[in-house]
Amino acid sequence: MIKKIKNIVRLLKSIDLEQIEKISQKVDLPAVMSAVSKMDDNQLKGVMKMLTGSTKKREAPPIDADFYAVEAKLSVEERALQLKVREFLEREIKPLVNKYWLHDEFPFEIIPKLAELNVCGYVFEGYGCAGGSSLMDGIIAAEFGRIDPSIATFLGVQSGLAMGSIYMCGSEAQKQEWLPQMQRLEKIGAFGLTEPEVGSATAGGLTTTCRKTENGWVLNGQKKWIGNSTFSDITIIWARDLDDGQVKGFIVRKENPGFMVEKIKGKMALRIVQNGLITLTDCVVPENDRLPNANSFKDTAKVLQMTRAGVAWMAVGCARGAYENALEYTLNRKQFGKPIASFQLIQNHLVEMLSNLTAMQTLTFRLSELQDEGKLKDEHASLAKVFCTLRTRDIVSRAREVMGGNGILLEYNVARFLADAEAIYSYEGTKEINSLIVGRSITGISAFV
Repeated sequence: MIKKIKNIVRLLKSIDLEQIEKISQKVDLPAVMSAVSKMDDNQLKGVMKMLTGSTKKREAPPIDADFYAVEAKLSVEERALQLKVREFLEREIKPLVNKYWLHDEFPFEIIPKLAELNVCGYVFEGYGCAGGSSLMDGIIAAEFGRIDPSIATFLGVQSGLAMGSIYMCGSEAQKQEWLPQMQRLEKIGAFGLTEPEVGSATAGGLTTTCRKTENGWVLNGQKKWIGNSTFSDITIIWARDLDDGQVKGFIVRKENPGFMVEKIKGKMALRIVQNGLITLTDCVVPENDRLPNANSFKDTAKVLQMTRAGVAWMAVGCARGAYENALEYTLNRKQFGKPIASFQLIQNHLVEMLSNLTAMQTLTFRLSELQDEGKLKDEHASLAKVFCTLRTRDIVSRAREVMGGNGILLEYNVARFLADAEAIYSYEGTKEINSLIVGRSITGISAFV
């Protein structure tokens, strides 16, 4: 009892007489003293804590979206490269992407800086490329997607689709001519497969045609949604041979007569990516610009299999960027006198986001391990593309939700991830097409029309 009274006396001594007078007008002090005298030690400690407040400032843990520590499996050298790429993107790319996204323009000033980063064509052997692992290539794609999916797409087209087509289907002379320049980003490439009326049916329904003549190959048709094509030096064009009906690949230079590109405007996603509508009108391509090892759609599919894994990683990056921005926002945004991260419903959204993100990270990590082991199949890449892009849509939606109205403002970044996720969800094979690839694998029955 004496100890309790001493604690109360110490508290009262910290209050001047004027404060006591004001308190006595609102509170029955004798009744309060009587009630306090009946409290046990734990109850009294609670009252003292409530009255005096906690002097210890609660600090939020660091934002760490790698919840299962999958990045701990990287080597020291790989981890150093990842952090180098992350620091570069935070310093050089993040400050400018909202401006260029809003104005539907590409920041050409970053190209020399990207070249210095030296990650273009990372998985290829020789020709100035690093000859690195598919796993690390995926990690790099995710880092780019974490800051801006548009710049990630630009690099994916250049490094994966365009360079990959030449690396996998080109002659040695073509590789020597183009790959070193493209690796240094001195020459920019594009990849022309999708058409205005043909998206999912490219395997058997290309309307762009090619015919062998004495002067080379003559190409006619259109390609749509071709990233980088408004400023690329070369575009890989896939066309159906009128003579044998097979799909063939060509390196078409921007100066080729009969080659025209019109910028696609009015996009709501990936606005930094410069997509073009390509029209080929009796476009003559010499024989030495035909990809000699691209003689059927199966050869095209090999390139798509490789890059589809990269798209899954890009989706991981997009989701991670949205989650990290949303978590930081909820820790700093206060309502009713405390951070909204302290509310149960907000924490539920954050946990749902992290759960999906963690599943995506572990899936793509194993996917790239299979690729490095030479065991990657079409269905593996397709399953990853389906799952990761679908979960990304859910994550970015929740990220916008926890940010309320601010979630639709570019300055908070999540609005851009929300929009860009829609494009990632659709390109390089829709959910439905990739699902049918997986379905064919697990049932042995093709459900394609």
